[in-house]
Amino acid sequence: MVTTLIFVQLLLVLTLIFVGARVGGIGLGITGMLGVFILVYGFGLQPGKLPIDVMLIIVSVITAAASLQAAGGLDYLVGVAARFLRRHPDHITYYGPLTCWLFCIVAGTAHTCYSLLPIIAEIAKNNKVRPERPLSVSVIAASLGITGSPVSAATAAIISTDLLGGRGIELKDILIVCIPASIISIIAAAFVQNKIGKELEQDPIYQKRLAEGLVNTTTTEEQRMTPEKEKYARRSVFAFLFGVFLVILFGSVPSLRPSFEMADGTIKQVSMSETIEMVMMSAAAFILLLGKANVKAAASGSVFGAGMNAMVSIFGIAWMGDTYFSGHLDFFSAHISTIVTQMPMLFAVALFFMSIMLFSQAATVRTLYPLGVALGINPMLLIAMFPACNGYFFLPNYPTEVAALNFDDTGTTRVGKYVINHSFQASGFITTIVSIAVGYLIVLLLY
Repeated sequence: MVTTLIFVQLLLVLTLIFVGARVGGIGLGITGMLGVFILVYGFGLQPGKLPIDVMLIIVSVITAAASLQAAGGLDYLVGVAARFLRRHPDHITYYGPLTCWLFCIVAGTAHTCYSLLPIIAEIAKNNKVRPERPLSVSVIAASLGITGSPVSAATAAIISTDLLGGRGIELKDILIVCIPASIISIIAAAFVQNKIGKELEQDPIYQKRLAEGLVNTTTTEEQRMTPEKEKYARRSVFAFLFGVFLVILFGSVPSLRPSFEMADGTIKQVSMSETIEMVMMSAAAFILLLGKANVKAAASGSVFGAGMNAMVSIFGIAWMGDTYFSGHLDFFSAHISTIVTQMPMLFAVALFFMSIMLFSQAATVRTLYPLGVALGINPMLLIAMFPACNGYFFLPNYPTEVAALNFDDTGTTRVGKYVINHSFQASGFITTIVSIAVGYLIVLLLY
């Protein structure tokens, strides 16, 4: 009877995740909160831990990124990246994805790649390179940037005190493992992708679209800022990057964070979550001042909107997941702890499939990582598995994938007859498998 009830609740949780994902936007968070209500008031489970730290970090980082966008800093960075990519068109399949990855590493969100994807598509097309090749890897590279960014919500979730942060894991550990693993996996995916598909001039769909006049053969002229605007945009970029640098510094050298003696005599150090919140909100203040950004424009921009959607989603979904797994921790420990301990990489498979439904690395971390910690999986192995949270490429309906499909007017980046046979599948699986394998190797060698 108890087992049946547990599986009924699991079915409820999965159903609400599926419905929320179909609704999109803040729908995931809303249906997640409905799940919390049903689990608590309907089934009598104790409410799980609220993901407050992660939500506040999202607010602080997105505020800084939105301020950067309002000050013209993102446009300035895109211009710099575009000039670099146009100087190296022969290596667009490698440099395009790596540039997207770097943007997302710095900004902490995959949505910064939207400005780069049309540039990558145009450079590839004009150089007679099949646009599918750099675009497919670039979209996946943007997601990999999140699982390694010092200021992403997913990284913040992992190093929070109730997850790996409370088990001795610091930001530097994530950077040491995930950044090299990401770079190697992106290069591997680009190498393989260069062998996939016909050359552009031989692709029948491209030839058909070209004959029908559906392919734009003109080159977009680069839009340059006025000297005055560029000056303030550059200042805003420096302010933002300095904030990211401070986050890395305080995360890599914990002794730099202040400690205080509490009333009961214990010593409490400023946590990494609190540090990220203080640093990035301070960076936002300097961006607004030095970059002369419009505060209203920051709050109404696309970056701020995407960030708030993510915060609402994590609020509901992560709370529902924590409520369910915490309520049945004894059951899971008794039935699957031995299997997971003997074959910990099975947990990576669970992360992968959960991320397909949740469409969010941070939500996946907050939903399943508490279970991994409770089951006694080595914290460093959990870091190596971090890229498994990027599994939402499996279905071609994530915004970055949709954007890439729309930007490629040659028709080489496409979704097949069976939906899951789409252009991003090969790059997604290659980067996921290679990054986890490399991360595991780094853990074995260094830890």
